[in-house]
Amino acid sequence: MQPAVTVTPARIPELLLGLATVRPVFLWGAPGIGKSSLVREFARSLGLECVSLLGTQLAPEDLIGVPQIRDGRSVFCPPEAIARDEPYCLFLDELNASTPDVQKAFYSLILDRRIGSYELPEGSIVIGAGNRATDNALARPMASALLNRLTHVHLQASATDWLAWAGAHGIHSWVLDHLTDRPDHLWSAPPKTEEPFSTPRSWHMLSDALHSFGPALDEDTLKVIAHGTLSPAHAIAFCGYVKIVRHAYGIDAILKGDASWPRGQADRDLLYYLAEAFRGRLVKELPASKEHVSEAGRQTAYRAKALLVQLAEISVEVAQAVIADDAEGQPVLPAWFLIEAARDMPRLVEARR
Repeated sequence: MQPAVTVTPARIPELLLGLATVRPVFLWGAPGIGKSSLVREFARSLGLECVSLLGTQLAPEDLIGVPQIRDGRSVFCPPEAIARDEPYCLFLDELNASTPDVQKAFYSLILDRRIGSYELPEGSIVIGAGNRATDNALARPMASALLNRLTHVHLQASATDWLAWAGAHGIHSWVLDHLTDRPDHLWSAPPKTEEPFSTPRSWHMLSDALHSFGPALDEDTLKVIAHGTLSPAHAIAFCGYVKIVRHAYGIDAILKGDASWPRGQADRDLLYYLAEAFRGRLVKELPASKEHVSEAGRQTAYRAKALLVQLAEISVEVAQAVIADDAEGQPVLPAWFLIEAARDMPRLVEARR
């Protein structure tokens, strides 16, 4: 299912309060962006126990229950996890990853709040969640009859929301500070190959590992855990950031001429990180039109071209990344600066194209 409208995690409690208390809701979202945690926190805010059923681990009889003979008639007895006396939150996680027979077994529970003769206690709520097929996750087509029994809400990752949460939940300061500088690194699209990718959950995992190793964490181990939890590009950037934190080595020192680009092969992750920071600084400080360039802007442009030349001497690939177009093929840096760069560094700009 493709979203027409998406919401950030901060809006979920308000929406669930208005929706889930009257009708079942289904949360769609990519893996690792916090769907399950949001549901559990919402149930807790209402004082309800959250009972989770994992769609991929269920068979139809797990919902319908087993039959017993009473007064000469068979009666199905629903499982203890569902048949409760007090109101609760029934969370159907990975509902759309369950088999068609299991999805059918949920029909009456979702729409009529009933399984056989058992009815959910008044005040109970039903919430489902799942990934989209486009997320390269396990997902089956949801039958139209089930789809129409639910109100659908599409969740998107939000660095602002996650950082606000993370600051109050003991997330490691390196993770907090890095994502404050690079909020675009919080999430990356699931790859088509089997490799780690960045999500709020994977950053939380990295934070736990950083806390576990403590100050004695060495550079090689940091690379192992960063590349084991994040997308390759984000892992390189994070390792470069940590090196800056540990060695007080920043882009400001390079721009001022107090330091030069790192040249060692062992510092390649640091070079990539500094180049990204350099690109971000140019985007921020260079105006779109040359007519609006101040004296300070001209000095920045002059210094930037000199630094690009120095960077290209170390790695043409990294220097090209500074002036590269965005993912849609649109220039990120001002056209006038790129023209001047082409005049001073024709080989570098031609390679960009």
